[in-house]
Amino acid sequence: FIQMLRSAKKRDVLQLLRRAPEEMLPFVVEAAVAAQSVASLAALSDFLDFGKEPKSLLEKFLYAAAFSPRPSGELLRLVLDKLDGKQLAPEVQETGIVAMGSLIGKLCQQKLCGLQQEVERGVETILRGLRGAEEESEVVIYLLALGNAVLPETIPSLLDHAEEGPAPITAAAISALRRFPARHISGKVKQAMRRIFHEKKKSYEKTCRLAAAEILLDNEPSPMDVINILLAANELETETATFLLLKVQNSLR
Repeated sequence: FIQMLRSAKKRDVLQLLRRAPEEMLPFVVEAAVAAQSVASLAALSDFLDFGKEPKSLLEKFLYAAAFSPRPSGELLRLVLDKLDGKQLAPEVQETGIVAMGSLIGKLCQQKLCGLQQEVERGVETILRGLRGAEEESEVVIYLLALGNAVLPETIPSLLDHAEEGPAPITAAAISALRRFPARHISGKVKQAMRRIFHEKKKSYEKTCRLAAAEILLDNEPSPMDVINILLAANELETETATFLLLKVQNSLR
């Protein structure tokens, strides 16, 4: 079916979308996203009205885009255009932001970061949204999107939120940092994770401290980091201390 859509003209794909029975429509939308031909994406652009379509169908489209294994710049542009400047249901908006991050990350994995204007536009959209977010839940969604994008230039912003935010924001920021390969876990990142684990600035939730310790232990830990984490484990409850001890033993192996 996807192969058929790849060779179809825009008007044929559009007619198929418009005539599909209601229960089949999500499948056809998902297939059109998977086809990723110029015609299928243009048909989706004409068909999907983010102001009218049911939330379930819009979320199906966004999930299909987010999980596309090798997305194109055109697919990212379609998502950006559909989200841009529109008043959407919160669930659709959140799914769209996370999908945007996923698409950016996959395009960059394909070495298309510098070649696609859509990537730059997408990154700016996420960062602008993060700067303007007022609700805690909004900030978390934008941090999840940055975690999906895995862009080194966003690490300073992630570190700020990791150290300064309330627990859900700290957790989301550290989770995003854990997605980065070891070469991007710099001394500055490690220093911030030490401050969080050892609670140098303020008190952090246990899960945040453990996640910070994991970043330190999973990325070429220094002997001093290992010693300090083990010493700190003496003051933690048994379950947490055992978890850290197992992490250290795994590193030694």
